[in-house]
Amino acid sequence: MNPLKKLNEHGQSFWLDFLSRGFLESGGLQKLIDEDGLKGVTSNPSIFEKAIVDSKAYQAQITAAPTDLPIMTLYEQLAISDIQQAADTLRPVYDALDGRDGFVSLEVSPSVAASTDATIAEGRFLWKSVDRENLMVKVPATTAGLSAIRQLTSEGINVNVTLLFSQHVYEQVVEAYLAGLESLARETRDLSRIASVASFFVSRIDSEIDKLLMIEIERTGNPDRRKTLESLKGKVAIANAKLAYRRYKDLFASARWQALSEKGARTQRLLWASTSTKNANYPDVLYVDELIGADTVNTMPLKTIDAYRDHGAPRNSLEENVTDAEATLKTLDEVGISLESVAAKLLSDGVRSFAGSFATLLGTIDSERKAQR
Repeated sequence: MNPLKKLNEHGQSFWLDFLSRGFLESGGLQKLIDEDGLKGVTSNPSIFEKAIVDSKAYQAQITAAPTDLPIMTLYEQLAISDIQQAADTLRPVYDALDGRDGFVSLEVSPSVAASTDATIAEGRFLWKSVDRENLMVKVPATTAGLSAIRQLTSEGINVNVTLLFSQHVYEQVVEAYLAGLESLARETRDLSRIASVASFFVSRIDSEIDKLLMIEIERTGNPDRRKTLESLKGKVAIANAKLAYRRYKDLFASARWQALSEKGARTQRLLWASTSTKNANYPDVLYVDELIGADTVNTMPLKTIDAYRDHGAPRNSLEENVTDAEATLKTLDEVGISLESVAAKLLSDGVRSFAGSFATLLGTIDSERKAQR
């Protein structure tokens, strides 16, 4: 059986971390749904920039836009068109699963990451403009973002919380989601139609930790310390995810959650993002095979999807060796590397990187418009 389809047997959905108009129009998304059991799509500024550069499918809409239309507005029109088409393609999945899956995610501008009010305003704008029940608005897990997550959830807007690296921040994300649901419940609104995911970025953790480990390996003259440092390479991201999943199960078994569940609320699933392997020495499906568990999502780029279809080996891996995961993070701390500090840096870097990608995206659209005049 197709390993991608077998993920569903373990309670995990897989989503596509890619979107382009040409891919939609060629039937590529529909094929993944039909043949592999795909259940969702995520997007970001880097994905849109690549799509516009690599495809002529956007030229007609860019050419037709008024010359005085602000570039930001033109981008929103391009992105919203693609998101609407993807949402419509996935709508049968959404309906068949009673709103539990079949989502498409669209990110707020990185420029609003430091402002709660601006994030809320843009989240509302995207929700209204896309006008699809199976949209998720992506909000980064910054300090400002946490308050926005609570407010948007309280307004019945689906949120994909992005750029999560820290278990500490994850608990704050869950708190924001629960508080938003409780606010919605006080208004006697239907909680069963609200969906959310908390997106942990995986491979970026190992990439950053491995760099720090190599620095320490080169510094030390102690063979035992070198052996310990070597043993941590490529292990921290998965350990972090396993412990986050354990915390997820605890948080969504609380009396507070049960009260919301009785009113129809659905859990905020953990989503594994950044799942392509960055280190060629690691298996290309490492961050899929080792992160499988009930009520989770793995969002993969096309290359990882193809690899997993070819040689994935699904099993209930998230709850394996949790004691070893604890030991891994304890050892990391003992060798002097703070995962929380690394997580804070990666969040900051992620916001900055997306801001750079967004600026490049707007510049690309501007160049395309000028070239077509």
